[in-house]
Amino acid sequence: MRHRSTMLTVVGILAAVSGAVSQTTGGVQPHGPYARIAIMRALNESHSVDLEAGYVRHLEWHRQAKDPFNWYSYSVWASTERQRWIIYATFGHTAGELSNPVSPAEDERDSAINVLPHVQFMGNAVYEFLPALSRGNGVPTPAARAELTTVELNYAAGEAFESALAAEQAQLQNETLWYRLAVGGSVPRYVCLRPRANLAGILEDREQPLLPEKVKSSIAKMTVETLNLRPNMLVNVTPEPTR
Repeated sequence: MRHRSTMLTVVGILAAVSGAVSQTTGGVQPHGPYARIAIMRALNESHSVDLEAGYVRHLEWHRQAKDPFNWYSYSVWASTERQRWIIYATFGHTAGELSNPVSPAEDERDSAINVLPHVQFMGNAVYEFLPALSRGNGVPTPAARAELTTVELNYAAGEAFESALAAEQAQLQNETLWYRLAVGGSVPRYVCLRPRANLAGILEDREQPLLPEKVKSSIAKMTVETLNLRPNMLVNVTPEPTR
């Protein structure tokens, strides 16, 4: 009985630790480092409602097909160029998983029916999560808001950029997820996703600079946008309660 009691205590401790980890990572453990991040917009304003309705129907196809991927969707809320565009993404995959999506021919067929008549695709890329630069595990907490920072560097500046951010990683206080572009665009390019419960959380983060001063001369272009999570456009993702 004493041995059983000791084992139960150990199990309880492990469960508590596991719960604490889940709370800080959105409750999902990734299989691998890769994320697919894509963006689309309606052909024009008259197609906006049809695009959203069609995309919701297409996501239902993914559910019915028992797609194991997590699918996030965000609307771009604050941006000079991409306001109201839709970003859709899946996180925490191995290269093998991304190479073997569920029923690709049927997926394309359903997309052609429900989405393609109303959409212009604006980008599709694979990124690699960089844990040494980040706080979190690469699968974003599905919070109501998120800040998306896109950084394009001068040629060959990536290594110094990553070293500088890694040196500051211990100072990060909230979930901060850095990804490096692997395929799908010009390099070196990085994106940083910071999920937050509300706009106030995003604005409060501005008090702590995201980038160290020493990397600023290597930046060719940088954009900061605010995203709204779309609860009706999620697959295998449970949104956090709004606050």
